[in-house]
Amino acid sequence: MSKIEIKTMPFDRSSIDRMNGYYTDYPVVYFLNNDTTVYIGETVAVRNRMRDHLNNSERKALKKMSLIIHEKFNRSATYNIETKLINYFLADERYKLQNKSQTVNSVMHNYYEKKYFNENLFEAIWDELLKRDIVDNSRYTIENKDIFKLSPFKELSIEQLELQQKIIEVCKKHINDDEPFVFLIKGEAGVGKSVVLSSVINKIQELSKEKSSPLYKKNNYLLVNHTEMLKTYKKIAGNVKALTKKNFEKPTSFINKRKKLMEKADIVLVDEAHLLLTKPDPYNNFVEENQLQEIIRHSKIVIAVYDDKQVLKMKSYWDEERLQSIIGKYNTEPTYKLTNQFRMQATNEMVNWIDRFVEKKITEIPNDPEYDFKILESAAEMYDVIQELNEEYGLARIVSTFDYIHKKDDQEYYVEEDDFKLPWNGDYGNTTWAEKAETVREVGSIYTIQGFDLNYVGVILGPSISYDEDKDELKILTENYKDTEAYRGKDEFQNSDDIKEKIILNSLNVLMKRGIRGLFIYASDPKLRERLLELQNS
Repeated sequence: MSKIEIKTMPFDRSSIDRMNGYYTDYPVVYFLNNDTTVYIGETVAVRNRMRDHLNNSERKALKKMSLIIHEKFNRSATYNIETKLINYFLADERYKLQNKSQTVNSVMHNYYEKKYFNENLFEAIWDELLKRDIVDNSRYTIENKDIFKLSPFKELSIEQLELQQKIIEVCKKHINDDEPFVFLIKGEAGVGKSVVLSSVINKIQELSKEKSSPLYKKNNYLLVNHTEMLKTYKKIAGNVKALTKKNFEKPTSFINKRKKLMEKADIVLVDEAHLLLTKPDPYNNFVEENQLQEIIRHSKIVIAVYDDKQVLKMKSYWDEERLQSIIGKYNTEPTYKLTNQFRMQATNEMVNWIDRFVEKKITEIPNDPEYDFKILESAAEMYDVIQELNEEYGLARIVSTFDYIHKKDDQEYYVEEDDFKLPWNGDYGNTTWAEKAETVREVGSIYTIQGFDLNYVGVILGPSISYDEDKDELKILTENYKDTEAYRGKDEFQNSDDIKEKIILNSLNVLMKRGIRGLFIYASDPKLRERLLELQNS
């Protein structure tokens, strides 16, 4: 196939009038930019489209136009490349995007020679943009950024798109109800819950600026009780036209502000709702009984996504009964379940093995040629493997169950296993843990990694994860778990021992489902390690 051509010229009427060639009535991708802002699009009538943009008050402030031309382009290819460019420009972070979600073809779909256009040709385009100093970061760097993975402009699967549209429909229908309306969405780790919410908050913020929309001038928020994820959402907001950082908050600050203002928010999206507090926590300035209850009280519509397999603390202990006791009194939509796994490039058999493992069952390890899975004999060996994979692919990290001491006193703490010793559970301010290059020489925890992807994850099963030889299953030693916050309030539960075990198994589930391409396991318990190695070698 012929080479890609990128024509860059001033964005003015004389340049548009001088356009000449087959591409003037042929599919092209284009972007308009100045030093700080960019708009990306595709068209089959480039002269007319550029004249329309010149009449747009926002667009005419852009100084250059670049046309991306290829003689084999078709509409599916240009839609595909346009969408990819929007996501890559967002994660490159040099420009603020003028694009709205309507400019993105949102559904993943196949077309003739998609692999060529989506991979080979796009790589050539991005390399040329780098060479011309139009963008800053390589594809490799961008694809490993959290802002890229949570972009509100991501192509969605059919299931995700249906959910996005259903949420918008529910919001339009119930925005003027007298009573609060609640919509719960359930999905396990890796099914793309946060990507859907990212696209929804962007869409409803766009609609809040359209006079013809029922959501015009509505006051909307996305809440997440997870410091690392909040950093990523706010970073996205800084580079997307429809969003502002004030649209994103932690639940406690949202509740306390609403109380002070004595007015309701309109639409409130809650990501990682399984992290919401279910009891007072004065240390975090929450004095009411239940965060979900308070959010509903201060909102017209609440859309909450949760996974009861990611509950990690007794002060935020959720199960179906507790959820229904709160939302049962409100007008609600039936719970929606997202099911398709997007993170792990593993077979169903491999995912099922992990699911059984975090239910304490030890079963035959399936062979998965596409997913790099291995039980390792030492933590030091795991370190070497992760270093090599990080060098080649990036975003390979070691994490561990919370079985090692860590206090919030600005001291450095360590994970130690035989000839292995690395800093443990670090905090990097406004940068998410895994995006710091030096964290390849550290060990992360559930709190540094929950909600995020890694290319490869090495999981240390610490002293709380043991082995019951008689039952041939995991044995959970709750007394070895060092997350003291996780057990706070245990005396209020009759079945506190069961809940402790559930919390540890949930944390294991979170850790083991971080890796897109592979998972490596080291068990500190010699008997468990021996049993797993035996299964691997059988």
